[in-house]
Amino acid sequence: MDDLELNTLWKEYDRRLEESRVLNLQTWAVHRQTFEWLQTQKVRSRLRPMGVFKGWAVFLGVIWVLFLGLLAVGDHGKHPWFTGSIGIIFLFNVYAIVAYLRQIALIRQIDYTDHIVETQEKLAALQASTLRSTRILFLQTPFFSTWFWSQRMITGNAVGFWAISVPVALLLTLVAIWLYRNITLANANKKWFRRLIGGIEWSPILRAMEYLKEIDEFKYR
Repeated sequence: MDDLELNTLWKEYDRRLEESRVLNLQTWAVHRQTFEWLQTQKVRSRLRPMGVFKGWAVFLGVIWVLFLGLLAVGDHGKHPWFTGSIGIIFLFNVYAIVAYLRQIALIRQIDYTDHIVETQEKLAALQASTLRSTRILFLQTPFFSTWFWSQRMITGNAVGFWAISVPVALLLTLVAIWLYRNITLANANKKWFRRLIGGIEWSPILRAMEYLKEIDEFKYR
């Protein structure tokens, strides 16, 4: 075999090697696109029920707020503890409705054709908003134990009021403050956190973020 034939064979080998490399890259690109599409569809399927749930929560929340408003207005200020407690619960639930509407809008803003990083940022914002609204809503808990208080109850049944009603309200206040301070991402893996918040408002976000993380891991295989 002379040098010319050897060079020809060598060039043919290089050509086939390059074709094989290009084909492998094309195959990997197709696999990557398919995998990303499947993962984003999983994200969509996880977040859709969450959006529906929040939509129903807003609907029921509006009815609940209207009911509370009628109660407060109908009392005409005759029972300050009742009106005050109901009014505060009313404000918390108005906040909840606004927060849920923002979260629904955020879910709808997630464009599954966006870059993965942008989708991850929107999911992180949804996660932060969910945590924040949950923490704040727990602060209304003590007022469910004060709406029935009255001046007659305070002065006429002093022992029962100070021995039962007040301690219960204080306990609920401490619990509400503790939850407000401890419902954070730092405690997300603790059992009490998962039992308290690990439902449809939290688990879908975690699963969606895991799906996107799998895409990043696939890229660097």
